[in-house]
Amino acid sequence: MRDGEQTPGVALTKDKKLLIARALDEMGVSIIEAGSAITSEGERESIKAVANAGLDAEICSYCRIVKSDVDHALECDVDSIHLVAPVSDLHIRTKIKKDRDVVRQIVAEVTEYAKDHGLIVELSGEDASRADPDFLKALYADGISAGADRLCFCDTVGLLIPERTTKIFRDLSSSLKAPISIHCHNDFGFATANTVAALAAGAKQAHVTVNGLGERAGNASLEEVVMSLEWLYKYDTGIKHEMIYRISRLVSRLTGIPVSPNKALVGGNAFTHEAGIHVHGLLADKATYEPMSPEYIGRQRQIVLGKHAGRSSITLALKEMGLAADDAQIEEIFNRVKQIGDQGKHVTDADLQTIAENVLDIYKEPLVKLEEFTIVSGNRVTPTASIKLNVKDKDIVQAGIGNGPVDAVINAIRRAVSSCAEDIILEEYHVDSITGGTDALVEVRVKLSKDGKVVTASGARTDIIMASVEAVMNGMNRLIRAE
Repeated sequence: MRDGEQTPGVALTKDKKLLIARALDEMGVSIIEAGSAITSEGERESIKAVANAGLDAEICSYCRIVKSDVDHALECDVDSIHLVAPVSDLHIRTKIKKDRDVVRQIVAEVTEYAKDHGLIVELSGEDASRADPDFLKALYADGISAGADRLCFCDTVGLLIPERTTKIFRDLSSSLKAPISIHCHNDFGFATANTVAALAAGAKQAHVTVNGLGERAGNASLEEVVMSLEWLYKYDTGIKHEMIYRISRLVSRLTGIPVSPNKALVGGNAFTHEAGIHVHGLLADKATYEPMSPEYIGRQRQIVLGKHAGRSSITLALKEMGLAADDAQIEEIFNRVKQIGDQGKHVTDADLQTIAENVLDIYKEPLVKLEEFTIVSGNRVTPTASIKLNVKDKDIVQAGIGNGPVDAVINAIRRAVSSCAEDIILEEYHVDSITGGTDALVEVRVKLSKDGKVVTASGARTDIIMASVEAVMNGMNRLIRAE
């Protein structure tokens, strides 16, 4: 299993690349393509830092069929290069303005050069799905003769379909004397299907990316490929599948690219249930509406409450909270939830907790209480917040900075509660204006997570900062209380 590929608009710092690389290495990814050394001095520093981080994974740099690219890769102390040669006539003619024979000659020369300098070489055919098959095989044969360790077939604009992929890889894997990889793009949504088809037909390695990131529509998704192999094909990939969700969230947070709610396995709606008929089935057997246990990939089931919720939803949600209620109490909680849902509002975990505690006549003192906070912000001032919290009957004063006043105060809160709740992550933050005007009442909804457990909470005020503080505090209290 291999992870790599660049994504438009994303420029990761050295520290962020190291965080992701260490997580992938811990997860069991065998090869990490850390970047393209030719890009810039900063990119080379990042790649070199990953290469020298003492990871078990093979660290690779993307290279064109240019010796200077190889030289820059060598500066970064990488183990291998992903040597990419254009192989379709379209790419050969328009990109490098050469002919087929010249490309074959250059491939052989650059491969030999890289091997002479001690690098592992994976020779990749760019736009291979539009290349002449005989020419592609000849180029691969040249690479093998020059010392290439692995080959790669790139479906550069996502034109493969699984049936054609199977045919191609049965042919290549039987006729070439080197292991071959599959590199799929997702332009038509076939990246995962084509990757799995190639592996079933003889490919020895898959190029994948966390959350399916990559050029245009992205690449084959690591989590989809791994779980398709593990769960559907019963093949042991060697990947620590329980880390999938955590790494998905890490990459989303560090790249700033949110995961689509309906994304397979790691999207916010996966393993999330609202419709009463679904939840009724879950109460009888979790397998009725879940293909696998969410814990298998390191996440937890969520019950969403709103106008579509049924009594079964209430029962299961209370069970997840560790609360017991009789039929009459469940009916009362159900009616209150429906009233909120019919008003078009979201019923968060914190809302349900409050409703249930009122109906069940339970009062739980918040573990974290707000005493006061101050915000300093302006066009020439770094947004800074100072906050005083009472955490488990102990007053704590902290400060934080951020990209804006809301970010600053949330960072200050997280620092203040770190003694009792480390690693709380703000997964999502939404603001809705409930009324019009500059004095509008706003509702802030947040999704927080800690160690795989996810909670939602909200706050409603005319002051967006106060609403944000209220929402985050409500969510944090839920997470801390659940420990």
